[in-house]
Amino acid sequence: MKVVEEKGSATEQEDYTQDGTVDLKGRPVLRSKTGRWKACSFIVGYEVFERMAYYGIASNLVVYLTKKLHQGTVKSANNVSNWSGAVWMLPVAGAFIGDAYLGRYWTFVIASFIYLSGMCLLTLAVSLQALRPPPCAQGVLDKNCPKASPLQEGIFFLALYIIAVGTGGTKANISTMGADQFDDFEPKERHHKLSFFNWWFFSIFLGTLFSNTFLIYIQDNVGWAVGYGLPTAGLAISVFMFLVGTPYYRHKLPSGSPLTRMAQVFVAAGRKWNAQVPDNTKELHELSMEEYASSGRNRIDHTSSLSFLDKAAIKTGKTSPWMLCPVTQVEETKQMTKMLPILITTILPSTLLVTGGTLFVKQGTTLDLSIGPHFDIPPACLTAFVTIFMLISIVIYDRAFVPLIRRYTNNPRGITMLQRLGIGLVVHIIIMVTACFVERRRLRVARENNLLGQHDTIPLTIFILLPQFALAGIADNFVEIAKMEIFYDQAPEGMKSLGTSYFTTSLGLGSFLSTFLLSTVADITKRNGHKGWVLDNLNISRLDYYYAFMAVLSLLNFLCFLVVAKMFVYNVDVRHSNPGLEMSTVPAASSHSQDHNAKMISQITPQL
Repeated sequence: MKVVEEKGSATEQEDYTQDGTVDLKGRPVLRSKTGRWKACSFIVGYEVFERMAYYGIASNLVVYLTKKLHQGTVKSANNVSNWSGAVWMLPVAGAFIGDAYLGRYWTFVIASFIYLSGMCLLTLAVSLQALRPPPCAQGVLDKNCPKASPLQEGIFFLALYIIAVGTGGTKANISTMGADQFDDFEPKERHHKLSFFNWWFFSIFLGTLFSNTFLIYIQDNVGWAVGYGLPTAGLAISVFMFLVGTPYYRHKLPSGSPLTRMAQVFVAAGRKWNAQVPDNTKELHELSMEEYASSGRNRIDHTSSLSFLDKAAIKTGKTSPWMLCPVTQVEETKQMTKMLPILITTILPSTLLVTGGTLFVKQGTTLDLSIGPHFDIPPACLTAFVTIFMLISIVIYDRAFVPLIRRYTNNPRGITMLQRLGIGLVVHIIIMVTACFVERRRLRVARENNLLGQHDTIPLTIFILLPQFALAGIADNFVEIAKMEIFYDQAPEGMKSLGTSYFTTSLGLGSFLSTFLLSTVADITKRNGHKGWVLDNLNISRLDYYYAFMAVLSLLNFLCFLVVAKMFVYNVDVRHSNPGLEMSTVPAASSHSQDHNAKMISQITPQL
């Protein structure tokens, strides 16, 4: 009987996760009872409804601002861009809180309730007549319509920015938490993790597809109260679904402020700028394995990249953390720093993403929207084709392209993450060139038919815009998923949420850049008596010039990316290069972390 108990105990020990994940109380978790796709189903279930809520607002927001709050084209487009920028920038703060203090789970839970409160207030703002200006009188020009009062605009934008604060705590933590459900040290789970972000994006864009079709139609044809009330209810259901899955989640422990640790390395290296790094890197300062195990962190071996930061680990007799940093802390900083050039080269594609969500939709309002004699398609519904083509391309990419190309590259992903990103950047150039030619045709038809009024409908079907929306979906499959993979995969263990926030930061900076470019171009091109490229009346604007300008910027950005990709080096995982290593785990937390840390070695190797 005793032997049976010992065997059972041994089997249970071997079933503990080996990647440092724990339950909410900080105890090691059994692989068989937690994580994997079972846990991810609750997380993805939340994200489907959250995407429905977010894009139910974002996709048609420019239409609400112009038709209900009576704002001009440039002002409304910039308001959308600024809000979108806040939505995508605030996850940096959420990632910091999740990595450093509260953990991803609790940061997400608190932020989701803030998000839900913002949605409730927004639904209220569009439902009550007192909170929006009266409609324009028939025959009155838009510029003479009654404007929203400061109170009406204040409540509406307060709701929007409460939502932005909520998304700040959810976006950076939810996807990272999903990836945490797969143990890198178990071969089958690691294989599933390689496809996680493909299917993560596939799942969440199902919610996007719903919002870009059904919700937009409801908003345009039934009412904004119902159109915003439905995603609010959906978000409430999704938060409940996430909480139901709590017993199945795996968690990574907070490891202190990542930004502080990075700042300490830069300060220490700067204060010792004239010190000489020893030839024997073992003379650099490093902590013992036991110290890392006790804090649940991984030890990282020294690498030769960004060698100027090694000065932070030179021993000078002073032990202040702002004068002396261990090698692992230096290497963590290197891993986060080397991704910054990649982040910079992904800002402009994010700008194009915002452009497609505003100017492309505004173009659609000038075209023939009819499908048959009794149905008009809402212009914002064309964004559904972005989602449709992204979903199709994800399936083809994951199920056909990757298995085929893997035979020749021997790369588990088929092609490298940077190669995938580079393909997407090329598609973005094609999008802007296509948009330029389509807009030239639209303007030519407008001139030929003397349809130059702001509300004149051009006798062209709205589906002439379909190619640029379809290409945008294909580009997202390459650019957005590759960004998420790079910033998560290449970030150190204790900074995964911060790494994921690089993804949202590129979108946020892209939104702000969109505001800057649109305002600057609109202002400069109206000087010296010129009409300007971007006017409230799109039928006399020159958006074709603006798209051509963006195509040139995209080409220059791609050339910069090629230089960055050539210099970039990946973290090499010892689990690939040394498959003979075996891991053992015991239920005691300290031994669990120590065995993990003893095998985790991050090095670097040339990518190209």
